[in-house]
Amino acid sequence: MSRTTFSGPVKSNNGFEGFVALPVTTTAALPAASTANKGQLYVITDNGAGNNETAVVVSNGTAWTLTTGASLS
Repeated sequence: MSRTTFSGPVKSNNGFEGFVALPVTTTAALPAASTANKGQLYVITDNGAGNNETAVVVSNGTAWTLTTGASLS
């Protein structure tokens, strides 16, 4: 299988190989959720009691939500 580098939306009819590296940040440093970043993913490092849990969040265009569907507080 060949490898290439590109930017922009990606579609695959046969799946992908490898891994995806998500940007890591804190809740306070997340950009405001908007239609421009709808679907973007981040790893936040200050989720949970005591800000000691890591979580993946996604922008739905109006708010950042945990990938479990709960709203980020």
